[in-house]
Amino acid sequence: MRYQSFLPLSALIALGLMLILIHFGVVPPGITLLEELKSAFDGYFYVLILAIILLESVVYIGFYFPGQFFAVLLVVLAKPDWSDIIYLTLCMVIAATLGSIINYSLGRRFAHSPDSHNSANKQSPQNAKKQYSIKYLLIAMIHINSLAFYMFKQGAQGRPFKVVWFAGLLNLPYYLMLIFATSTLSEEVMQLTENSVLLISVISVWLMVSVYLDIKKHRSLKSG
Repeated sequence: MRYQSFLPLSALIALGLMLILIHFGVVPPGITLLEELKSAFDGYFYVLILAIILLESVVYIGFYFPGQFFAVLLVVLAKPDWSDIIYLTLCMVIAATLGSIINYSLGRRFAHSPDSHNSANKQSPQNAKKQYSIKYLLIAMIHINSLAFYMFKQGAQGRPFKVVWFAGLLNLPYYLMLIFATSTLSEEVMQLTENSVLLISVISVWLMVSVYLDIKKHRSLKSG
């Protein structure tokens, strides 16, 4: 990927476009479609949880569906016992891992597209085989949308596929704590994480950092 700022800029455009379409009633809010899914999957609770987490975990599409909030809200309303929480956690982890596989594969496909072929050739083989950073993976796991873009980038940069399985293992305690914290505290915690203003702010910061890195890289190449 030639420019670091490509992904955050495209994410900001996608999120902005989605909010505009919802505001003018061109498309219904994602929560409305999730409610319809709830009715359609009545009696298939685990399948519903898997479906809505998978929808939110796919890059760009995840901006539209507040799946993580909706799933945890369903879990809280169901008043599960500990055995239910374990099964629900496994279900969410499977869905998130499937999403990571999709995002990683999309990134690999993007890297081999004609538009990116020339820029990919400029990368050294050593850089393409570079191991993923656990630090950045942990940061990306703060939100399911950020994890989606992280996995996309790993695929585009040709990083080892094992990052997908490692993220899946980290998701086990993450979703377990998420369900427990939300049921113990309140759903307002999840509502905050799904707030569009917060998402725009985070992506904007990501974009500014990426633009700075692109400028720094351009200057170093120019001086070299």
